[in-house]
Amino acid sequence: MKDFPIPLVAIGPGTQPEDEKLDYVHMPTDMGTYRPPVLPEPEELAGREAARAVLGQVLALLDRTAQGGPGGQVALTTLPAQDLQLIKQIMGEGEVSALVREEDGALEVRIQEAVLAGVWRLITFRTVDGERTMIDDVIEVSPVPALLRAMAVDDVWPQDAMPHWAGPLPPNVQNAPLLVEEIRDQVLGWKPGQVSHVVNFTLLPVTPEDIGFLDHHLGTGRVLMLSRGYGNCRISNTRLPNCWRVVYYNSMDKVILNTVEVVDMPEVAMAAPEDLRDSHERLLDVITYLESV
Repeated sequence: MKDFPIPLVAIGPGTQPEDEKLDYVHMPTDMGTYRPPVLPEPEELAGREAARAVLGQVLALLDRTAQGGPGGQVALTTLPAQDLQLIKQIMGEGEVSALVREEDGALEVRIQEAVLAGVWRLITFRTVDGERTMIDDVIEVSPVPALLRAMAVDDVWPQDAMPHWAGPLPPNVQNAPLLVEEIRDQVLGWKPGQVSHVVNFTLLPVTPEDIGFLDHHLGTGRVLMLSRGYGNCRISNTRLPNCWRVVYYNSMDKVILNTVEVVDMPEVAMAAPEDLRDSHERLLDVITYLESV
């Protein structure tokens, strides 16, 4: 009798291994969306004329900026504490935050977008002898705070300060030198209004050592932004003009897109014109409510 060609496998309870577990894909966390502010009770608004004046100025700046005009700032340093608290309650915290810090740590600007896109709060701190003091507090209305653009320009290396590699490449560095040259060529040829040039490392055969080599030759500036939406996006300026590192993470903080963008400001960092118009409408609704009580 010949052997049966198909092996017999027992089935039923107790016949299969029990150490195998189902590996479920993790569900994403909540996506950042607009949440209207929790407005105070009518009796809390009595005498809050300074806060109402600030909101009126912000509304006027939103109207101007949404129509393509320049942005502007509104000072908060002289507001009474209760009026400032009301402004903070109405503005809330949106998806984008940023940090600008001097290398010696003496000066630091913390930037937080409000729930109204294109409305930013900038708080400046100075540290002297280990003592930290707030020296400025403003609301700025603009697609992106002007300070971020200015610092990126100020961080650009002089031509003779750019690092150049001579001799054998470090171990496991393979494609980074060619990518550095491509990025530098794009930077030299960039013109205002030009579409962003994106180098996507996620789709390229690069090693961790390649990324380290590239970051060393592009440099790291003083601007750091974080955009929180469906996952996170980390944006930082390099030491080349109009050149940014933009890295996207999924909801489990794993890198899903690692790029360099050659552009004056990455689009993901800015409030779009339609966002500014929406913010104007939402703030107008808030002010209408405040005026009705």
